[in-house]
Amino acid sequence: MDRLRQRADFLAVANGARVNSPAFVLQSRRRDDSGPVRIGFTVTKKNGNAPERNRIRRRLRELVKRLDPTSMQPHHDYVLVGRKDALSRDFATMLDDLRIAFTKPAGHTAKARGHRPGHAAATSRKPE
Repeated sequence: MDRLRQRADFLAVANGARVNSPAFVLQSRRRDDSGPVRIGFTVTKKNGNAPERNRIRRRLRELVKRLDPTSMQPHHDYVLVGRKDALSRDFATMLDDLRIAFTKPAGHTAKARGHRPGHAAATSRKPE
């Protein structure tokens, strides 16, 4: 398993499927190559100061280390986006959440730019 490091890879995965959990969001994207599974970690500044964000990131990395690699689909990229709850949530519970997130279907909720599935497109038409 490799790590995602390039910003372009993170942005590509952000447009893929996502599964929400109280402590993190798991984003995934299928690649067209035969490379290994890659995973990235990110925590935004709204989740606290640098030590808090680093602690969240360390907890997420440890979750992935303890997870069985066969639960991840081959030829996929994953990004774990940390949330503030990752600091206070029980580690065993977070591990169960991650296992469940990896078992969700790959096309769970795809994010499309400018369009939300199931919602009418907002148009600004002038009344006739």
